[in-house]
Amino acid sequence: MDLVVQTAFWNAPLAQLLMLPEANSVLAVNAEACKFFQAERPALEKSSASNLFRDALAELVVFTDEAILKGHAWSDTLTVTKPASGEKIRVEVAARAVDSDQGPQLLMTIQDAEQLMRQRNRGEAHRHYRSGIGQWQRMAMVFQEFEKENQLILNAAGEGIYGVDADGLTSFVNPAAERLLGWQTEELIGKNIHALIHFRHADGSHYHVAECPIYQAFREGIVTQVDDDVFWRKDGSPIDVEYTSTPIKDNGHIVGAVVIFRDVTEKKNAQHKLLGALQEVESLKRRLEMENAYLQEEINSKFNHHQIVGKSAAISSVIQKIELVAPTDATVLISGESGTGKELIARAIHDLSQRGKRSLIRVNCAAIPADLFESEFFGHAKGAFTGAVAERPGRFELADGGTLFLDEVGEIPLALQGKLLRVLQEQQLERVGEAKTRKVNVRILAATNRDLSKLVEGGAFREDLYFRLNVFPIESVPLRNRIEDIPVLAQHFLQKASRRASKGRMRISLGQLEKLKSYHWPGNIRELENIIERQVILSQDGTLQFDEFISQPLSINKQPDIASANLLTEAERKRQEVTSVVEALKQTKGKVFGKEGAAELLGLKPTTLASRIKRLQIDPSEFKSKTIEAG
Repeated sequence: MDLVVQTAFWNAPLAQLLMLPEANSVLAVNAEACKFFQAERPALEKSSASNLFRDALAELVVFTDEAILKGHAWSDTLTVTKPASGEKIRVEVAARAVDSDQGPQLLMTIQDAEQLMRQRNRGEAHRHYRSGIGQWQRMAMVFQEFEKENQLILNAAGEGIYGVDADGLTSFVNPAAERLLGWQTEELIGKNIHALIHFRHADGSHYHVAECPIYQAFREGIVTQVDDDVFWRKDGSPIDVEYTSTPIKDNGHIVGAVVIFRDVTEKKNAQHKLLGALQEVESLKRRLEMENAYLQEEINSKFNHHQIVGKSAAISSVIQKIELVAPTDATVLISGESGTGKELIARAIHDLSQRGKRSLIRVNCAAIPADLFESEFFGHAKGAFTGAVAERPGRFELADGGTLFLDEVGEIPLALQGKLLRVLQEQQLERVGEAKTRKVNVRILAATNRDLSKLVEGGAFREDLYFRLNVFPIESVPLRNRIEDIPVLAQHFLQKASRRASKGRMRISLGQLEKLKSYHWPGNIRELENIIERQVILSQDGTLQFDEFISQPLSINKQPDIASANLLTEAERKRQEVTSVVEALKQTKGKVFGKEGAAELLGLKPTTLASRIKRLQIDPSEFKSKTIEAG
């Protein structure tokens, strides 16, 4: 550009920029632009458009596209950022597109939007003044009249109330506002109240007047309500407020606004505390859900199927039978020695059945006197016998729709077995002392530690009742036949006993576990649980010891059905076990696994034999090179 144009451009009364949009560069700035951005000319001309308008890039793209397309554009929504201070200012921008060899250039004029607003307001006021001094004076008196007419209300109100005119200057303040803000009326009247009490956000960032909802009341003529904002006291401390800004009109002209605000600091503190409490509850809830999911996963794992703990082949077979019979309504007879977990099997069948949501009613048949058998099982009417002061349902009625578990069914007297059989077959009963027949829908699970077939042979148990109960037999495995489960069971009972005894982390060494596995457990799982609980109570150092227990004479724990001639001491049993394993290894030349191996010869699972060889401290490799000598 020639010298005259350059001089005119440099001395233009408004801030101007010459920009090349395609290169995102500033080609030239004038003196007013340097003042406006508070920056030197070289710094500005090295800057970029996206840097100057970095908080309004989307609006800038739309604006430049419009200017290039139409040849000109205008906007009051753009925001510029001063490079040195970082201050953001809303501006009015007018642009004209100019063609050049480098592509379209934009000559932009930039003005402070707030300053323009104030100038326009003053211009409006001057026009009113020029239109008649009386009209102007009457507008100036609006707030005075408002304050005078509402003086009693303003003084008595608990909320802070103040008025602002069209220039944003304070016109009146009530006593509550003075008290809440810490300012005196004379310190606020005629001052820009936004600059005094509303100049910063809660995070400390600058609050532009253009963004202030209070000023929207007289800019746009709308009532504005804000529920969460901050005013600043004279001492610089914040006050949480909610407020309503209402425009004031005179003859259709907006002359200002009235603001009513209240301190909600305590309300917000209460909300924050409540939110914190709710978050803590939610956190605890998530934690409990996770812990519950973890516990459920443990409970439902293959080592703890409905509290049936174990992973041996024998237990896997029992669990498979449970899963097969549970969905049906078949009667199940659970047999096995005392302490082997027959009730756990019954509960697992019930829980997995369609009746699982109903009750499992357990009856200990051995504990019911013969003269009360019918009353306990079938119920009785009021006055049916001495002491029957009220009618009472029996166990069959209580189990209606669910499952009845007859524990120790072999102890039912022979004379009463026929009555039980009739109810099992017909699913009908009469209460004692009542002629009314009642229908029931009950699934029967029975358990016994006696051999019912032998009782039948001896005439102590009805054969037809036996066949009625023995539809699907399940044998509860004694612990000596599932030695592999002892470590898992021991750990399970150790955790239970430790919690019950309120003791910290307890442990059983591998050596002690091997001693537990070497014992024959005549009392089965119940004995193991009791022994571990006793040792937890006795333990002082967190480690369980079973040496004294294992060394007890076998005669203390002998089984009643084994003839004394067949009894072996523990030492004899162990020697016999060693001899058997060694002989098998000799015959197979140290081969443990596979066809014609020692495991196959002894009829054991390979893993069981390997565990036994380790426990007995036998080295199979010693037999691989040895020849077996005759004699």
